[in-house]
Amino acid sequence: MPRTEYRVYVVELSKRVFTENTKFRLANPQFNGVLECLYVGMTSKTPKERLQQHKTGYRNKKGYKLSSNIVQKYGMYLRPSLYNHIDPLPTRHQALQMEKILALELRRKGYAVWFN
Repeated sequence: MPRTEYRVYVVELSKRVFTENTKFRLANPQFNGVLECLYVGMTSKTPKERLQQHKTGYRNKKGYKLSSNIVQKYGMYLRPSLYNHIDPLPTRHQALQMEKILALELRRKGYAVWFN
């Protein structure tokens, strides 16, 4: 059985998220409007499959919503140039750590970023 690997990915969001979503705006007080608004996530699927799940409001078999409302409403497309340098990770825990590291790094560069 193949081993599960986890990938970190980045979705560009419509800039409307900054004006329409208070939580997003409050999470990004440094944002000056020059760069893009982004969502950083991690997945055991391909980033393309995961974006599709977000856009369709994916729920698991127990009915729990496993998609981000922010990506469902504002997500536009993947930004591979911002995550392709990160190799797949062997554990969910490592992927969650890398998700946070990448999100904070992108924020420092001037992007507005949402992550879990």
